[in-house]
Amino acid sequence: MTPPPPFTQPLYVTRPILPPLAEYTTLLQDVWASGWLANGGAQHHLLEAELSQWLNAPHLSLFNNGTIALIVACQALRLSGEVITSPFTFPATPHVLSWNNVTPVFADIDPDTLCIDPNQVESLVTNRTSGILGVHVYGIPCDVQALDALARTYGLRVAYDGAHAFGTQVNRRAISSYGDATMFSFHATKLFHTAEGGALAVNDPDLKKRIELLKNFGIKSENEVVMPGINGKMSELQAALGRIVLRHVGTERERRATIRTLYQTRLAHQPGLNLLQIPANATDSLQYLVLRVNAQTAGLHRDQLHERLKRFNIVTRKYFNPLCSDYSCYRQLPSANPRNLPNAYRVAAEVLTLPYFGALSDGDVHQVCDAILYSLRH
Repeated sequence: MTPPPPFTQPLYVTRPILPPLAEYTTLLQDVWASGWLANGGAQHHLLEAELSQWLNAPHLSLFNNGTIALIVACQALRLSGEVITSPFTFPATPHVLSWNNVTPVFADIDPDTLCIDPNQVESLVTNRTSGILGVHVYGIPCDVQALDALARTYGLRVAYDGAHAFGTQVNRRAISSYGDATMFSFHATKLFHTAEGGALAVNDPDLKKRIELLKNFGIKSENEVVMPGINGKMSELQAALGRIVLRHVGTERERRATIRTLYQTRLAHQPGLNLLQIPANATDSLQYLVLRVNAQTAGLHRDQLHERLKRFNIVTRKYFNPLCSDYSCYRQLPSANPRNLPNAYRVAAEVLTLPYFGALSDGDVHQVCDAILYSLRH
């Protein structure tokens, strides 16, 4: 097999939707005319309404980024003591607990969905447990019904890190209709983005009122501050960009679905390689395309494939390795002991996130697949 040519420029895992600049500047003219750049201007309110409808999330609140949104969710839900979460996630997930003086307790993951395992969660509940922080990894939903049942049984709150789950549905219901609060990330790496940004969707209108106070310093009126809040507000520049990006999300999703099919066709029959699949009862957020590499069957470890693809200027990512439980700030926790997390450790050594964005041509995808297959065979 002849080696494929390398890409002339580095090919990364994702690339943000950048709509025609003229569309953005048209809205910026409205912002300039208003003289209103922050604190809930017209673009903010319009984007919030548009996203509420798009996500079927009636009680949605915009934020300047997803991490602040999740910190505020912990505050709004009054989480304390210990919260059970996943070690297989982005650092922000356990960090928001630490910033709220809550101890993260790591539960092992389901080996197929890669999300937190409800059976493991139940085994870790103590009288110090106040909640569960699940992660919809790669947009694959947690077992939301099982986690909601656990919450009812033990009197816990449930929050979800839905950074990857924009548009995900479970049993034809919006992902944010489960649990108490769901965070969405609108970072530039996400399919829908506002450059930086995020949102919280909740199912209780009174909880949204508390969130609105917490994200604006706890200011209730000109003369009254009622709680110690933070500055989590989205700017008008972010909101205007989001409104334009939202107009192009449908086209991006269609293209990504085609790209996924092409990857699947090329890699489906290669021993030791498996593209992560979405459960039958859920819709695909199309956020990431993840390959699992079984080193024994493929004849090559994930780390070796990751390095070899760099020779072709293909920059893949080992999301999520290392595990959060392996960080120096968490590894001393009893729940971080590797013996408690066998599935998470195995999966963290297998996953590889491939280039996946609408601007990829069919030829680009074939070139990536050629590089993968060449690396395995040579």
